[in-house]
This record gives sequence, structure tokens and C-alpha cells, in this order.
Amino acid sequence: MSVSDQIAIQLPYLRRYARALTGSQHSGDAYVRATLEAALADRSLRDAIARSRAALYEAFTRIWSTGHVEEPAGDIGGGHEQAAQERLAAVAPTHRQALLLTSVEEFTREETATILGLEVEEVDALVSQAIAEIEGESATRVLIIEDEPLISMQLEGLVTDLGHTVVGTAATHKQAIEIFEKHPAGLVLADIQLADGSSGIDAVEDLLKFGEVPVIFITAYPERLLTGERPEPTYLVTKPFQETTVRATISQALFFNSTRPQA
Repeated sequence: MSVSDQIAIQLPYLRRYARALTGSQHSGDAYVRATLEAALADRSLRDAIARSRAALYEAFTRIWSTGHVEEPAGDIGGGHEQAAQERLAAVAPTHRQALLLTSVEEFTREETATILGLEVEEVDALVSQAIAEIEGESATRVLIIEDEPLISMQLEGLVTDLGHTVVGTAATHKQAIEIFEKHPAGLVLADIQLADGSSGIDAVEDLLKFGEVPVIFITAYPERLLTGERPEPTYLVTKPFQETTVRATISQALFFNSTRPQA
């Protein structure tokens, strides 16, 4: 695969990772841009990226770890992203990286070790420490938008096991709005394609009119969100999913959100 093809495929996912890592799409994109500029200037790096997805993330990690990227002027986001930046200071950077790379980006332990320049045993320890650092969050109320009954039940059980309260499960856009109006939630788990042909994306957009709330899209159609043409969702889990991935993503979403209602 050519380097341009590899980057075109991975760019939306790298942007998602960068935003989750920095707490801001604005900041994340600055580091992604610097990574691409480095690849253009270094033939050996381009060749490595053409052969391996991990090489792209490894290059990003080297640039991010230096912290010397000048961010373009502009709005860095609202209160949510500012709160995220403040909370990030409480979690060691390498802990965040290890958790995101293994649980969200779905790299193997060995690949993550290569990306971070660590031993596999060190990666395991970092992931455990990251989970311990971010799971000190208070419980919240969760709305699940999912039209597959078995998946909906699986998510409900997972959310409950984490100590949160499920306010309702919706299979359509209309049901999601009706439930949220009666029982505002502090977190939304949403599929994209719903039972009656309605859109989970449209449902979420309408829910966000009620106020800011973190949303995790759980979908078999990530390409409908990860286009690379606009700010991407910070939280996206691809079906079929592993429960550990959903758990880590929920913890991360709540860690970065400072305004959720309590259960």
C-alpha cells in the first residue's frame, strides 16, 4: 500500500486519537499536521508508514512527546474542552497513550509497546494505572440508543456493572428524544442506523440542543462519522466491540466531561 493510501485510510482515526489524547480537536489536529509534515520531509518515515499503521502512530508519538508544535490561532473549544485540558493534567501522558492505543485504537500490546518505545510488561502496567486514575468518577445516568435488542441488553448490563443508571433504551430517533426529555442523561451511547430507518446521528444532534452531553457512537459504520473532513467524534467504538473497549471509552468520556448530572 502506498503511503498516501495508508494515510488516507488512517487519518480520521489518527485525528480521533489525537483529540482524545489532547482533549481538543484544535490541539490534536496541530500535532497530526506536524506528523504529516514530518512524513513529507523524511523518505524513510514515509516508507515505514506505507508498510505499517503503527509507524504512523509512532511518528505522531515522537512529535507529541516533544510538545513543541505551534497551534494555529483559533477557538480552542468551549468549557468542555477547557475542562478536558485541566483534567488531563491529572493523568500521566504515557498512561493515557497506553489506554487509548490498546482499547480505542485496538493496537496489540506488542504494537503499543513499539509505538511508545516500551516493553510489553510496561504497557500492561500503564493501562492498569490509567484505568485506576480515570475510574474515580461519580456515577451518571445513561441513555442507550440501539435497535438490536441483544446489543442493547449487553450495553445495559455493562453500564450497570460500572455503577451507572440506564434511564432508558431507544430503538428510534423519536424514542430517544421522548426518553431524554423526561429523563436527561449525563452520557449517551448511540448507534448510527436505527430500527425505523432513522439516524442515530440526527437523534444525537437533537439531544445536544438540550445541552452539552458526551456521546459515544457504537456502530458498524464508522466511515459515516470518520470522514476526515470535519471535527470527528471524540468517542467512537466500532462493532463488533469488546466490552473492555466500551468500558474504557465510557470512563474516558466521563473523565473529560465536567457537567454531567449525577445518578
